[in-house]
Amino acid sequence: MHALPDHMEQWLAHLQGHRRYSAHTLSGYRQDLHHLIQCHPDLTLERCTESHIRQAVARLHGQGLKPRSLARALAAWRGFFQWWAPQVGMESNPVAGVRAPKIPRSLPKALSVEQTQVLLDRPNLPAPQTAIDCRDQAMFEVLYSSGLRLAELVSLDWRYTRTANYESSSWIQPDEQEAIVKGKGGKTRSVPLGGKAMAAIALWLQKREQLLAGSADPDATAALFLGARGKRISPRVVQLQLNKLASLVGLPVHVHPHSLRHSFASHMLQSAQDLRAVQELLGHANISTTQIYTRLDFQHLAQAYDQAHPRANRKR
Repeated sequence: MHALPDHMEQWLAHLQGHRRYSAHTLSGYRQDLHHLIQCHPDLTLERCTESHIRQAVARLHGQGLKPRSLARALAAWRGFFQWWAPQVGMESNPVAGVRAPKIPRSLPKALSVEQTQVLLDRPNLPAPQTAIDCRDQAMFEVLYSSGLRLAELVSLDWRYTRTANYESSSWIQPDEQEAIVKGKGGKTRSVPLGGKAMAAIALWLQKREQLLAGSADPDATAALFLGARGKRISPRVVQLQLNKLASLVGLPVHVHPHSLRHSFASHMLQSAQDLRAVQELLGHANISTTQIYTRLDFQHLAQAYDQAHPRANRKR
């Protein structure tokens, strides 16, 4: 992938330094900006119009980009021009009037309560003993206990740290049995850590030094979860280790870290029936997002109907 023009690089640096965007989001935005340049290689961006943007969307759609990818590309372009257009005297943001294509609302796959228990209880497998096994158990317990996004999980520090070279953005507070998490848009929230998660974290912290191996890297020194080389663990490693465990315990489904977030939301909603509380725990800005990311099975809905509706009178 070729380098971007300087003004685009400056915008990405602004998002990273001032808006604290994640590396994953920045990587996606970088790709989206490349798409725009590739669609109009001879266009001077100061002359970009709404028509050019619509042509670019149509071309990317023709190349097979899905509605969700096109929506993200438009968000990246809109954000860039909003930041850059005033600097070069453009009269308006050429992306402002372009709507993203409608994204199908599909329910994410969540594990059942029984499947989640099998995954975390590890039947027929020995109890975690090695540093890697203890780390993995702690990571997966935290994901299910708190409904964290994958990026939020790997950003956790084992305590709040502030030095001349480093300051924590997310960390655990064992005494309060909670984690302080900086999520999407730089919003900070507090999420609970259940008893199983706290026990798994405590066991992992006893082994953590084995992976840290005297590293002087401030980020690694602060990180709660470490990779085999002593650096902060990468999202990809979390994905691979979770899928490995799912295979070992015999789950017949592909398990992604986000599956545990969806499972957390679904199981919480089935038990508590409090959509607003689940929205807060997940860190969703809009409750409509929570409604998509969570799932109530029909049996639970039927039970709620039977109990609540004065004229249900249904026999099971």
